[in-house]
Amino acid sequence: RWFDLMKEDPKYILNESLKAEKKINQFLREVREEYNIENDRIILSGFSQGCMMAINVGLTAENTINSIVGFSGKIINIENLKKRIKSPTKTLLIHGDQDDIVSPTHLLEAKDFFLKKNINIETHLIKNCSHHIPVEASSLALRYILKNI
Repeated sequence: RWFDLMKEDPKYILNESLKAEKKINQFLREVREEYNIENDRIILSGFSQGCMMAINVGLTAENTINSIVGFSGKIINIENLKKRIKSPTKTLLIHGDQDDIVSPTHLLEAKDFFLKKNINIETHLIKNCSHHIPVEASSLALRYILKNI
């Protein structure tokens, strides 16, 4: 599994994630041009690896993204992100307390990172939830998005 590689070879994963960031940023440029919108109208969201990418893209954007909504993810490489952070993108992170794919301890690590960087962070740990998005998490995310859009 991809997540097992993160433990075995974090340098490889960081390099691959940086390549993916470039592709995501190109896609965002195309979306902004096609729909004539700015970053303050864009919310990034993702589950697991998608959450990890949303965090990296959202916090390193030249112009602040509206917000990030992430499920069951983590910060890929804290030291690297510390060096590249440009935008204080407000963020909602949701994680299951029974997640055996991406440990829920990563939610606490991310929250600590955001708080130390003075970035608005909201977190929710869902009880009896493994590595998936339950209805409760979807409802929390929808309320957050509606509040921020």
